[in-house]
Amino acid sequence: MGPLEGIKIIEMAGIGPGPFCAMLLADMGADVIRVERPDNRSALGLGYDVLNRGRRSVGLDLKTADGVATLLRLVEKADGLIEGFRPGVMERLGVGPEICAARNPRLVFGRMTGWGQDGPLAHAAGHDINYIALTGVLHAIGTRQSGPVPPLNLVGDFGGGALYLAFGMVCGLLEARSSGKGQVVDVAMVDGASHLMAMMYGLKHHGKWLDERQSNFVDGGAHFYGTFECADGKWIAIGSIEPQFYALLLEKAEIEDAAFVEQMDKESWPELRSRMAEIVRRKSRDEWCAIMEGSDVCFAPVLNMSEAPEHPHMKARATFIERDGVVQPAPAPRFSRTQPEVQRRPPRPGEHTDEVLRDWGVAD
Repeated sequence: MGPLEGIKIIEMAGIGPGPFCAMLLADMGADVIRVERPDNRSALGLGYDVLNRGRRSVGLDLKTADGVATLLRLVEKADGLIEGFRPGVMERLGVGPEICAARNPRLVFGRMTGWGQDGPLAHAAGHDINYIALTGVLHAIGTRQSGPVPPLNLVGDFGGGALYLAFGMVCGLLEARSSGKGQVVDVAMVDGASHLMAMMYGLKHHGKWLDERQSNFVDGGAHFYGTFECADGKWIAIGSIEPQFYALLLEKAEIEDAAFVEQMDKESWPELRSRMAEIVRRKSRDEWCAIMEGSDVCFAPVLNMSEAPEHPHMKARATFIERDGVVQPAPAPRFSRTQPEVQRRPPRPGEHTDEVLRDWGVAD
């Protein structure tokens, strides 16, 4: 089992980033129980709701005294609890952090919201696109022609939210082992997404990052770092930043034009990017793969979600697995001794109520 084996986590059922965080913890071996309404229904269908994998489900009606009492009994046995409701919801249900801490002083109480637990926007509704808009992230992604382009919901929900909650929970659990005291982990997607931009804010301070899309070395502004369409309508990705990698790119692409010599001349980037696009369009994606893939050009084909699991490198590392007929990403990261794995399929709401109450030492 994974490195978190023996850790008990309560997940207050939600959608998106909350389940993703719980999946990360469950993939690593934690015993994560998903507390949800017995009549809760998955929008995706049980078999395809990959974010719910690895957990057991307990059905509780928290609008009843018995439901709240049972949850608090579970809290007494838990190491951590995670929730993704708006500020104040857990308190109104009677299971806020103060009440839970009174039952279990060692409990790490993880809270994840878009705007945070306080501040002028704390109680406003929002989604990933809104949170990353406020942080400078969304403005930086896209082209001059397209305007800001949403990077799916990876940066706010999953990157700035779920991953930071998982990291915060593990930090809190480690600290509780030495102090004997739990605490509240306040994860805001605006905080996490801003934190992910640390390098860019540092570069901006030193005048090495422009606040304009497609004007910097890793935002598609450079001719040596970006995506290019091939003759067959498919795309490749090139990231030849370092001089030695750039020299190899010119060699592999058979570019002898003297204009390409001054790699870091930003004023020439738009013209050189246009020329590079013309060069790439002369060959198919497979032809460019045959020339560049596996070399130090820093090259990869741009694969779609059907192609990615079938790529030889992905197959060799078993980056994707098939579980119950569903192709899905394998647990990550990997460990040399306590290898994580998918513990079970996504559960039906309330499927394991009796089993969990028995295993966790709560009355039948």
